[in-house]
Amino acid sequence: MKRSVLLFMALFCAASQVFPGGSKESDTITIGGIFPLSGSVAVYGVEARKGIELAIDEINAAGGVNGKKIALVSEDDTGNPEITVNAYRKLTAQDRVNVIIGSLTSGCTIAITSLAQAQKVVLVAPAATAAAVTDAGDFIFRACFIDPFQGTVGGAFAANTLKAKRAAVLYDNGNDYSVGLKDNFVPAFEKAGGTVVAQESYITGDVDFNAQITKIKAANPDVVYLPDYYSTVALIAKQLRAQGINTPIVGADGWDGLTENAGDEVLNGFYSNHYASDSTEPRVVNFVKDFTAKFGTVPNAFSALGYDSMYLVRDALARAGSTDSTAVKNALAATKGSYLTGNLSFDAKRNPVKSAVVQEIVKKDGKLVTVYKTTVNP
Repeated sequence: MKRSVLLFMALFCAASQVFPGGSKESDTITIGGIFPLSGSVAVYGVEARKGIELAIDEINAAGGVNGKKIALVSEDDTGNPEITVNAYRKLTAQDRVNVIIGSLTSGCTIAITSLAQAQKVVLVAPAATAAAVTDAGDFIFRACFIDPFQGTVGGAFAANTLKAKRAAVLYDNGNDYSVGLKDNFVPAFEKAGGTVVAQESYITGDVDFNAQITKIKAANPDVVYLPDYYSTVALIAKQLRAQGINTPIVGADGWDGLTENAGDEVLNGFYSNHYASDSTEPRVVNFVKDFTAKFGTVPNAFSALGYDSMYLVRDALARAGSTDSTAVKNALAATKGSYLTGNLSFDAKRNPVKSAVVQEIVKKDGKLVTVYKTTVNP
């Protein structure tokens, strides 16, 4: 009899783990998160997760969604696509999530999109801007605008706002993000009447760019486009200035975090981004106030995109009235509303249709900061 009771209890415990309806888990909707929380682009993941955590705090304080609280289980992929795949498998097999926010870079996100599509896991990428990210299928979404739009914004801004006539581009030939931005900056700058006088490339991991910069200097540009992540841009900018190239430098959202990781060499720098923390729009003002109170720092664009990603998921769960991934996917595709980074709807490839801002790096009270420069609409 004793063995029977023990067997029954063991089976009951096992069943409660497999069928969350009878356990504490039934009161919680678990969302997976994959972020670079360490490594060379850790600021992206750390800040995005903070934005998600703030959103979850607000959602849960307001009663949750569909009568349930939201919980986040996050994994660190260090910005490495192989680790991203392992994180995905852990979240889906062990934590049994069917909605994941992440990853942050395009290469890491693309590494898991086909898996997510095949397994019908809703994947929302906060900041993966490469055009190919959503190609895997209709379970893949993103909260950010895409590189073709960003590259076009950069080219138009350089020609029309900075009045540049001669542009040089220095890009990472092995990075889809960098190549995609370059491929769209060049025709946009030329369409606006400019001439691209130099296109130089390097390989991911390079730290000495002097040979390429020497060629760029000889071409005499009046603007230099640097489509890469902040850690590499900081190195390039220092070497550009050391060789006497003091023209404006222009980039994209990968520059977010540059002001904390560079010096005066990045002054006269401009980059396209998803939101501006110094906006006077009430939603942004409240977000910055609450984020700063919780974390002690001003939120960057990745914080805002993480925040929006969580609210996109929350709203889709509410409209679906279910955690069924197909229902959530369908509800997400029908999104049309106002979010922190702008009025947002999805096009046929689940890319957001929304505006971009351009920020300038300036020095205030001895500290590098970004200030709003202009807005560019799609």
